[in-house]
Amino acid sequence: MLNSLRNILQEVNAASDFDALLEIIVHRVKAVMGTGICSVYLLDVKNDAYVLAATDGLLPAAVGKVSMSRDQGLVGLVAHKAEPLNLEHAETHPRFAYFPETGEEKFSAFLGSPIIHHRTVLGVLVVQQQQRRRFDESEEAFLITIAAQLAGIIAHAEATGELARALSPGLEPDNASGEVHYSGLASAPGIGIGVGVVVAPAADLHAVPKRRTQDIDGELAQFRDALDSTIRDLKTVHQDLSDKLNPEEIALFDVYVSMLNDNSLGGEVSERIKTGLSAQYAWSRVIIEHIRTFSAMENPYLRERATDVRDLGRRVLGYLQQQQHEEKHYPKNTILIGEELAAPNLADVPFENIRAMVSAKGSYNSHMAILGRAMGIPTIMGAIDLPWAELDGCELIIDAHQGLIINSPTGQHLEAYEKVYKEESDFAADLEATKDEASITLDGQHISLWVNTGLRIDSMLSLDRGAEGVGLYRTEIPFLMRERFPSEEEQRQLYREQLDMFSPHPVTMRTLDIGGDKALPYFPIEEENPFLGWRGIRVTLDHPEIFLVQLRAMMRASIDLNNLRILLPMISNTEELDSALVLIKRVYRELTLEEGYRFDMPAIGAMIEVPAAVYQIGEIAKRVDFISVGTNDLTQYLLAVDRNNPRVAELYHSFHPSLLKALRIILDDAKKYRCPVSVCGELAGDPLGAILLVGMGYEFLSMSSANLLRVKAILRQLTLSEMSHFAEQACLLTDSFAIESYLKDVLDRPEIARLIRPTTSPSLN
Repeated sequence: MLNSLRNILQEVNAASDFDALLEIIVHRVKAVMGTGICSVYLLDVKNDAYVLAATDGLLPAAVGKVSMSRDQGLVGLVAHKAEPLNLEHAETHPRFAYFPETGEEKFSAFLGSPIIHHRTVLGVLVVQQQQRRRFDESEEAFLITIAAQLAGIIAHAEATGELARALSPGLEPDNASGEVHYSGLASAPGIGIGVGVVVAPAADLHAVPKRRTQDIDGELAQFRDALDSTIRDLKTVHQDLSDKLNPEEIALFDVYVSMLNDNSLGGEVSERIKTGLSAQYAWSRVIIEHIRTFSAMENPYLRERATDVRDLGRRVLGYLQQQQHEEKHYPKNTILIGEELAAPNLADVPFENIRAMVSAKGSYNSHMAILGRAMGIPTIMGAIDLPWAELDGCELIIDAHQGLIINSPTGQHLEAYEKVYKEESDFAADLEATKDEASITLDGQHISLWVNTGLRIDSMLSLDRGAEGVGLYRTEIPFLMRERFPSEEEQRQLYREQLDMFSPHPVTMRTLDIGGDKALPYFPIEEENPFLGWRGIRVTLDHPEIFLVQLRAMMRASIDLNNLRILLPMISNTEELDSALVLIKRVYRELTLEEGYRFDMPAIGAMIEVPAAVYQIGEIAKRVDFISVGTNDLTQYLLAVDRNNPRVAELYHSFHPSLLKALRIILDDAKKYRCPVSVCGELAGDPLGAILLVGMGYEFLSMSSANLLRVKAILRQLTLSEMSHFAEQACLLTDSFAIESYLKDVLDRPEIARLIRPTTSPSLN
């Protein structure tokens, strides 16, 4: 049945729309299993009932009309129990419900499997047969497998509105104006209202934004030029390889050339351009459809041709993209959208024009989300069902409090969100009044508030908000913005600017931390499990030529300023730390004793972000001048949750009891060696997290500049003894939700609650 399963999935992937997909499922499953009926029932959320959405064997007129609740019928029983049901004689079961409009009274054997996505039963897949018999184990396993594969597709259809339209034919989108809602992970809070600008990687057929054109003749001319250039390339390769390949292989080049003519792919694309589609989008759609067609073929030779079509598609697309000489326009209300936004995507965008960012991939603690919080840009990550390539030029509302993306909003919703946006702006203006106030608790205890930086604009914002230093300067960001490793002098200039900008305040520069979700385009790291692989200090110790240059640049940049602190990432054992310290001392000796520079030896620190390091604090504290806790990775590793995986994002809890215990161990053990400890993870910038940390005894918190004033304001309204009590009680609780709920309850005072959640999103009911 494996081949049958593969063929069904290939056909499903090639389906033109959701209705066609359901029809393929019921027809093909019925044929493969040799049953009399195959039906799909899907959950209608509004009515909390399972509606017959497609069938092969029941009366077609029943589709969309027959439905049952979880308490009704065998389908309802499968949904209620969330497990398969295999009956030899269905009519005798007490839960059997008869619907005369389906015509199913002639069938006895029943096998139903739930369609489950993220613990929610989205539907039920059913096969029935006239003869009394029990379906065997292989048949049951096959149906379960199909249902499992179908779950993600149905979840996507639900998110995009296709499911609602399938259950209610003729249904308009959310309202008459065409408003559509999508969801993602709220990653940097705030409201953004503006126009979508899609950024996509080059020559990626699946990443071409959907754009329309008024200049049809111009698009046709560009398309013809791209085809001519590709044909010339193919003919050149044909000539170069004519004496190295056999006649059959050489003949393939002639086939490719013929595919590009007006009677084949070229003609199909031209017709679509004439409907007003851009050449790039029309080409990508046609090629993707042909790739799916070839991939679904049973003949192995023809199936392999899908690779050739894909290659041909990329070649032509590359030429089409080269022809776009005009500079990309970023309006003053840009909503930046992409499949997987990364730091380089920000390089060409005027900071002041960005109203929000949305990425189909990533999660709350991925690198781009951290940058969004650092710059105060509302950000949504992990919007996996978002048709991102189709949103270029669309009017959008980004509610990054709820993780909601609204396309083509109604005037009513637009007005409501503009009101919330103004409230947030007014609140931010109120907070500005605290920027020159001291960072002290209500009873006079000073708490040092530092910032995490990496971009120049972020540093400027940090200074404007009264930061007392830099707890984390991410040196990898300048590396990510380039097409090669920056030279020692280029690095020195960048670091000097940062050190000079904050002088005399300390600046903590983390050595290059790549790997995991931070890959350099010119130094790719291909691993199956990158977060447990070659990253952080492991990379730089294996490449001392990179590490030594960076250390030299940092130390030379600190001359006459002496406010540099060097932080080593991803320390998991003392051997790594000792090796790094040897190299640091070597660079210091070379610069001072051999080259004659005069500056103080920088303070050296270790990041605690690997669980193993939590239990080696004593040995680490003996070797370094300070310790910095990176709660983002520490949480990820303690909970075994990939912070970039939207499927498990809900399991990532910053208030997990295990994390709180680890934080107390770190602080208690470091105090024994009089080693200062700071927190530079995102927990420090969360007002509730800051209260917990200060209550535990942490006196140095480093955070995104966007959160600094909120944290300062909330600390100024509480006493240290209050926060110590809150932390003590929170650490006695046994789950994350109880801890967060407790903190919100005890802090339910108007002046503090507003700082925890400054605004409330409007109701869209």
